Amino acid sequence: MTRIAVIGGGRIGEALIAGLLQSGRAPKDLVVAESSAERADELTGLFGIRATTIADAAEGADVVVIAVKPNDVDAVMAELTSVELDGDREQMVVSLVAGLPTSRYEAKLPAGFPVVRVMPNTPMLVGEGVSVIAGGRYAKPEHLALVTDVLASVGKVVAVAESQMDAVTAVSGSGPAYFFLIVEAMVDAGVGIGLTRATATELVVQTMLGSAAMLDRSGESATDLRAAVTSPGGTTAAALRELERGGVRTAFYEALVAAKSRSAVLGGGTE
Repeated sequence: MTRIAVIGGGRIGEALIAGLLQSGRAPKDLVVAESSAERADELTGLFGIRATTIADAAEGADVVVIAVKPNDVDAVMAELTSVELDGDREQMVVSLVAGLPTSRYEAKLPAGFPVVRVMPNTPMLVGEGVSVIAGGRYAKPEHLALVTDVLASVGKVVAVAESQMDAVTAVSGSGPAYFFLIVEAMVDAGVGIGLTRATATELVVQTMLGSAAMLDRSGESATDLRAAVTSPGGTTAAALRELERGGVRTAFYEALVAAKSRSAVLGGGTE
């Protein structure tokens, strides 16, 4: 089995570990490196996997997953470069760090070392994420296939060119926050028109779940499904008219442009 080292035991790292174990991978094939001893002990207790140093975890791994905050990447790479990593034996680095390009890692790793960049999102915590992958300069199709297999344990996987990653960050990386804001706004509005908060929350959450399932399973587009709910002159039409008048489409477009631009800046781009 592929040996996987997860560097960083935060929420995303934990979600990946949990998904891999649930998909049938053996605890002996996973190891975690976590700077907090308390957190490392917690993960060991939860999953029965070994916790160790970054250098030790990476040295025996086929896949080194970096799942830390962007500000911690340089410290992680400093420890990784002290290890005799070997791209020739098909070791590779997988980055789950938002905003950082593969070139950032390639510059510090041995020449020709394969790196795959991933933009995950938080629904992977419940096994329903979407992880978008892009290969670096030296990543081969077999590397992408292996990363796809690993990430399939926590949701769907989509491959794009790395040049599209800032746009991906704006859509799916930040997307859960947009969804939660819409839910928050609908619940508040429901309370405003007379429902209890508990009832409004239950109605909104189940409506979102059911609508997403319809969109996923029906084969119809969002436009078609929206039209099917909207009777001419009816309540839905009245509501949609107000949303359009409020500029909801323009607001979403400007929001995604802002997120994409910010992602480029954080990654060292020029936007």
